[in-house]
Amino acid sequence: MSKPQSQPQETAVYTHGHHESVLRSHTWRTAANSAAYLLGSLKPHMKILDIGCGPGTITADLAELVPDGHVTGVDRAPGILEQARATAAERGLGNVEFAVADVHALDFPDDTFCVVHAHQVLQHVGDPVRALREMHRVTKPGGYIAVRDGDYLAMAWYPASQGMDDWLDLYRRVARANGGEPDAGRRLKSWALRAGLTDITATSSTWTFADTDEIAWWSGLWADRTLASAYADRATEGGLATVEQLRAVSEAWREWGRREDAWFTVPHGEILCRKAT
Repeated sequence: MSKPQSQPQETAVYTHGHHESVLRSHTWRTAANSAAYLLGSLKPHMKILDIGCGPGTITADLAELVPDGHVTGVDRAPGILEQARATAAERGLGNVEFAVADVHALDFPDDTFCVVHAHQVLQHVGDPVRALREMHRVTKPGGYIAVRDGDYLAMAWYPASQGMDDWLDLYRRVARANGGEPDAGRRLKSWALRAGLTDITATSSTWTFADTDEIAWWSGLWADRTLASAYADRATEGGLATVEQLRAVSEAWREWGRREDAWFTVPHGEILCRKAT
């Protein structure tokens, strides 16, 4: 299958945007804590495409893991790529480059990459099945399509908090109003099958925040994100919440984060698909 030339791009609005409170979590992500299911399949010579690379921390880790290969990080937001380039430069990496791209219509020939990776991307796109077909198209025979996404409805925390229940309900409504699917993790296998992918290994893993510093960091970034990020703007501009409601949700995050017994887990679905030779 050749690269599509005339099909319109299918897009969705990225719910979070790139406010500092968002990048606070994005720059925390590493290949170890966000792509462990893939790492055992990597070889030093591989050519990798990292879709939705954001500030480039996972991309840089992947580049270090394929010293004889090459990594291309792509994102729809041109501005964030400057931070990604800075991340790679600070780590002295010469086998990585960055470009603007839309996963629904990738500007690469068929059978280009050994691995096509996307972390926390499909929950935000307009057509995840089409995105997976594009990822499959640019993967070499015998190569891997690797996808990991969170599942908001499956998130769990303790102690209970009505304000955080309100946050989860609001976030899921805002994400869907933007054209995304916040409960993507549980759907990855289904989307892959609909895209015609075969040899699918479906797994799951979690991020868990439990000690005092982790809880303070996690609750603080969500309290800030609720008031100051693009997510807050989209909630109010879309008529899904008032500023007062957002303030109440933000304060609920802070109150919960002050609890000594606070605990939070973020489940992720994962798929690792091998392209037929």
